[in-house]
Amino acid sequence: GRFHDLRGKVLKVPTEFPGHSLALQCLGTFILWFGWYGFNAGSIISLTLDDHHLVVSHTAINTTLSAAAGCVSTLCLSTIVAERMSGEVTFNLQYAMNGCLSGLVAITAGCSIVESWASIVIGLVSGALYLCCSKLLVRWRIDDAVDAIPVHMINGIWGSLSVGLFAEPTLMKAVYGTSDHVGWFYSWGRGNADAILLACQVVGILFVVGWVMFTMTPFFWLLHYCGFLRSDSLEEVVGLDIGYTGGGIRNHRDNFESEKMEEYLKEYEHRQRERAYFKKNSDRGIPASSIHQDSLHGSSYHGRRIITQNMIESLDTTSNNVMGNNNNTRAIANGVENSNTSVSDNDAAAGDGHGDDQRRTV
Repeated sequence: GRFHDLRGKVLKVPTEFPGHSLALQCLGTFILWFGWYGFNAGSIISLTLDDHHLVVSHTAINTTLSAAAGCVSTLCLSTIVAERMSGEVTFNLQYAMNGCLSGLVAITAGCSIVESWASIVIGLVSGALYLCCSKLLVRWRIDDAVDAIPVHMINGIWGSLSVGLFAEPTLMKAVYGTSDHVGWFYSWGRGNADAILLACQVVGILFVVGWVMFTMTPFFWLLHYCGFLRSDSLEEVVGLDIGYTGGGIRNHRDNFESEKMEEYLKEYEHRQRERAYFKKNSDRGIPASSIHQDSLHGSSYHGRRIITQNMIESLDTTSNNVMGNNNNTRAIANGVENSNTSVSDNDAAAGDGHGDDQRRTV
């Protein structure tokens, strides 16, 4: 994995998983960026009412500026960090693309009510927040494969707070028809410290966090209880296309000719038969893949980093013991009969020998 080797030992340096294609990643980023114009500017609903066309154009400009600022911010900071850590100047395109998305996320909340300079500031801060949070997750060994937490959660919070800081009075009036409570920085310009809008944004953030925790914690606990929260550790090695998308093992063997992969595939076939056996013969209602199924050698399939040979042969051993009981019984019966026959023969032979000895003596 990213933080553990195949035997479950913690890696000192996390493994990097490069993307399949940088070109496709760039294409996906630009598709999202293009769609964000419809998401932000299209939220005005109507272009014919009042001065909504001006609001739409201003929203599109802010969306562009924030995305570009986030991209530049993340690219520059990641280059500085890489130079400090390794001594070499490298430009990480993946960081740049995620910084772009971070800027788009951060500007969404206030795209129509902040000025252009503020959208640049929001984008610059979002890029820095993304990079710091992404590095922190790796340090804490939290595997966020697509950096969804830094991009969407952290910058979503920052974007909501930025509304309470940078909401401009004139734009508030044009969009919402009121400017009683504006951004905190503009409230200071009015000669007061009105932070009602900022407080409303904080309350909204806390409500969303509480609602998500309240609804999703039982959901993920249920997935964890049933063993569906993550994929099987061995399937991660042989490929999820076998277990989840119906890809054939034969095709997988044709694509990977490595001897080690062949061993993994054999172990996977043993695992499938073993799992099917326990599902069919288990007296408990918990699925065989559950972490609570203690009959599976006392440990979860999901908790195993690698399968030992004894575990692989467990099904064969169990099956042979179960299927061989009748054969063993018949073998024991045959052995007893053979033993009785042998004893009778020996007694008869001993009797004959004793009669011969008597005749010799006479």
